[in-house]
Amino acid sequence: MQLNGHRIRTVARKEWYHILYDFRTLFILFLMPVVQLIMLGYALNLEIKRVDLAVLDYARSPESTHLVNTFKGSPFFHPFPYDGSAANMDHLFKTHQAHAAMIVPSDFDRQQQRENDISVQFLIDASDANRATLIQNYCNRIIAEYNQNNTMSLSSLFDLRSTIYFNPDQKSAYFFVPGIIAMILIMISTLLTSITIAREKEFGTIEQILVSPIQSQEIIIGKVLPYIALAIMEASFILLLGMIIFDVPFRGNVILLMMLTTLYIITALCLGLLISTQAKTQQIAMMMAITLTLLPTLMLSGLIFPIASMPRILQWITYLVPARYYLLIIRGIMLKGSGGGQLLEPILLLGWFTLFFFIAAIRRMNTTLER
Repeated sequence: MQLNGHRIRTVARKEWYHILYDFRTLFILFLMPVVQLIMLGYALNLEIKRVDLAVLDYARSPESTHLVNTFKGSPFFHPFPYDGSAANMDHLFKTHQAHAAMIVPSDFDRQQQRENDISVQFLIDASDANRATLIQNYCNRIIAEYNQNNTMSLSSLFDLRSTIYFNPDQKSAYFFVPGIIAMILIMISTLLTSITIAREKEFGTIEQILVSPIQSQEIIIGKVLPYIALAIMEASFILLLGMIIFDVPFRGNVILLMMLTTLYIITALCLGLLISTQAKTQQIAMMMAITLTLLPTLMLSGLIFPIASMPRILQWITYLVPARYYLLIIRGIMLKGSGGGQLLEPILLLGWFTLFFFIAAIRRMNTTLER
């Protein structure tokens, strides 16, 4: 049966009226994304700003002082002298006085003069494994800097230079902010449409739809169109906000990103309509929308935890999370400047999800209308 443009416009116009006069919808659309972006953008930060380093210097020589000053010159380490014994170093960790400790042996100068391997011991509090790994990497970097600046002949045997692409300062915001945007878009877009049919059921206006000649496809398209326009505006706003507040770069094609973001938004909107046909009340619809979008996106999309590090069963489940593919797209375009050809696989898989949810919403709507 052919679609009727007039009926689609009528449904879309009716949905616009609901949006403009529904404070809850306006709150979800304009205020919630800003609050989530700012809170999560600052909270999800793996960078270490301060490492309290206890220094037990048995040598007390100019060379050992130079080593300590090398750490002091770092923006991360804050060395302080420790006059106790090495055996009691763990007490500093238990009382949260230090995150790491450095023990300089008494023969530190003689080891340098003999050009032997210098043994400086580092103790790191690994109760937070991620923090401990970062501290260890920082220590290795500073020791490499110290070796480069001292006069040992062995240090000139090789010159190791590494180049870090796309994120030379290794800012965690570059990684997390695009992921937060992906989570906000799918959650907000799904929430917006999840209450549409449920609202008709609550207010008793679903009967008017049942007796009208409107097709399920026309209802789906008419209800989705206003939210597509609003969600694209919202996506543009939070993208710009994330770039301004967190200084995230944009190296790719903005038109390509907005086209694929629109595809992602349509996927979320159709998922919301599918939820709305199942739920009897708006509260249930909103709970279902949050459950089906927030937790999977947060835990199983690669936003925080690497998918490759997950158990095999969870890795298979991640293929069912649409945000997984959009994360590859938005990070690829924003941070790496990737083109459509380089992102073909996630684009096709995201398109498949869009088609699946659209068809599922239409079929479920047909069942609702037949009742």
